Amino acid sequence: MKTASKALIVIFCILPFTAASYAEHTGALEKMPIRSVAVFKDGHAFVVHQGQMPTDAEGCVVLDRLPNPVLGTFWVVCNRKDAPLRSVVASRRKVMVEQTVMDMMELLKANVGAKVIVTKHNHLHYQCTIVGVPARSSEELQAADPAGGEKLPQEGKIVLLETTEGVKAMPLSAITNITFLDEYTTVRSHAEFRNRLTLNLDWPKDHAEHADVSMMYLQKGLRWIPSYKVDIDGRGKAVLKLQATLVNDLADLEDATVQLVIGVPTFAFKDMTDPIALQQVAAEVARRQGRRRGREQFDLSNAIASQRMTMGASFDRRPRAPEQPEVTGSRGQEDLFVFTVEHVTLRKGQRMVLPVQTFQLEYRDVYTLDIPITPPPEVWRHFNSNQLAQLASLTARSPVLHQLRLKNSSEAPLTTAPALIIRDGQVLGQGLMKYTPIGSEVDLPITQAVDVKVDKQDKETGRNPEAVGWNNHTYGRVDLTGKLTITNHRDEPVELEVSRYVLGHVDEAGQDGQIDMVNVLEDPSFLSSDRPAWWGWYNWPHWWYRFNGVGKISWKVRLDPGKKAELSYAWHYFWR
Repeated sequence: MKTASKALIVIFCILPFTAASYAEHTGALEKMPIRSVAVFKDGHAFVVHQGQMPTDAEGCVVLDRLPNPVLGTFWVVCNRKDAPLRSVVASRRKVMVEQTVMDMMELLKANVGAKVIVTKHNHLHYQCTIVGVPARSSEELQAADPAGGEKLPQEGKIVLLETTEGVKAMPLSAITNITFLDEYTTVRSHAEFRNRLTLNLDWPKDHAEHADVSMMYLQKGLRWIPSYKVDIDGRGKAVLKLQATLVNDLADLEDATVQLVIGVPTFAFKDMTDPIALQQVAAEVARRQGRRRGREQFDLSNAIASQRMTMGASFDRRPRAPEQPEVTGSRGQEDLFVFTVEHVTLRKGQRMVLPVQTFQLEYRDVYTLDIPITPPPEVWRHFNSNQLAQLASLTARSPVLHQLRLKNSSEAPLTTAPALIIRDGQVLGQGLMKYTPIGSEVDLPITQAVDVKVDKQDKETGRNPEAVGWNNHTYGRVDLTGKLTITNHRDEPVELEVSRYVLGHVDEAGQDGQIDMVNVLEDPSFLSSDRPAWWGWYNWPHWWYRFNGVGKISWKVRLDPGKKAELSYAWHYFWR
C-alpha cells in the first residue's frame, strides 16, 4: 500500500472526534469480560459482565457497543463502596473511522489531492488532480432541520477534478477507470455514529484510575439444546447421558461460567427492547405498546413480534490455553433447575457440545395401543373420495407402540429433548423425552411393535329412529359393538395398555375394561392421541354435543408369546 505524500484537501467538515480519540475506548465492553451467563432453552440468556475498567478524566467508565437487553432487565453496579453509581447515560457520539475502500467512488474520496488519469464511459481521458467530493456538513444539515438532531455529513455524487482547462465537476458514476500518477492510499476516514454508555460514579474526592463495575442484562442470542442418549441393557437398567449443544449468536465467552437452566421461565417483556439500547426506542416502544393494547382489547392476545438482536463482541485474540469445560454442580432454584458448567470459551457464531450428566434409571417395556374415534356413517356422505381414502388410512393404522417407561430416580428433572435409544451398540430408534420431575415416570417411544398384530371389528347392532325428542325434533339412536383382537408374535411376553375412543356413549366394556367419558376440549389423553384429519372436514351440528360425547375404554393386558386377547365393547350415539 502506498500513502499520499501531499496533504489531503478535506471538502466536508472537520468532525469533533478524531480517530485517535475513538481508539481510546474501542472495544471497552469487550474488555469487560462475561463472567457468567444463565442460558435458557428458548434462546434468552442472563449475562453478567464484571471487571476492572479504566476511568476517564472525570472519573467515569465509558463503554461502547451497547447490549440489546429485554425491557427492565438492564442493571449496572459499581462494586467499590467509596464510588457508588450515580447514573448510566446511553448516547451516541460521532467518530472518525478508518476503513479500506471497496469501490471506485470510495477510492476517489480517499485520494483527494492525488494526480490521476480519469477515464469516462465514452473512453475520454483526463489528466487531473482530485479536488474533492462536495458534502453538506453536519452543522449545515442540522441548521436546515433543527428538530432532527445531529446528523452525519451528506456526501454528494459528483467529484471535482482540477484540469488544465479548470475545475471539472464529473458524476462519480461516469468514471470507469483511474490511473494514479503518484502515491495513493486505499484507506479512508469517514464519520459515523457509535453508541456510548457512560457510567457516572460518585467519587468522594480524587477518582481512581480503575473501577470494579458489573453489568447484567437479559438478551436473546444464546441458547442450549439438550439431547439424551439412552443405553438400555434389556434387563430393566438404562444409562442416560445428557449433553447440551450451546448455540452462541450473542457475544464471545472466555473462561466463563455457564448455567444451563431447565424449566419454563417467564419474561413478561421478552419481546421489547430496553430503551438503553438506543435502537429507535421511542417510536418502537410506542408502536409495540399500542399494538399490544389493541390486541388485548379485541382478542386478549399480547403476542409481540421478536426484536432482531445485533450485539457484536470480540475479545483479545492472543493465543492462550483454554480451560476445558467442566460441569461442577447442579441445583434446584425455585421452579427451575440449573446445571453449572465452568471454564467455557466459545466465540460468537460458534457451537459447542458439552457432556452434562450421566445417571442410571430403571425402566420397563410397555406396549401401548391408541385407537382414535371414527365418524358415524351419517357423516361419510359429506366426504369426497380423497377424504374417504384418508379416513380409511387413519382407521387402518393403529400400530402398537413399544415404549420405555422410565422412573426418574436421579437428582435432576428430565427435560424435554430428543432421545436416542441404544441397546448393545445398536440404535433402536429416537423418541421425544418429556419433562419429568424427580420421582415421576415418563414414557419414551422407541418404535412400532410390528410383531404385535391388531385386528379391529365394529358393527351396528340396532337402530331406533324415534329414540328421544328435544326442541321439537326427533333423534334416532344407533347401537354398535366392537372387538379388538391382539396377537403377540414375539418370543417374550408383553404388557399392553389399550385405549379405544368412540363417538357417543359407552354402554359396556368386557375384560375388565375401564369406561370414561372424556372432555374433548381439555382431556390430555384425548388431545394427545392422533386426532384424525377428518375432524375439521365436517361442521358438526349445534345439537351434536347435546346428545353425544366421546367415550374412552381402557384395558391393561399381559400377552404371553403366541397368545391372543379379544377385547369387546359396546356404545351408541344419537343422530337427527
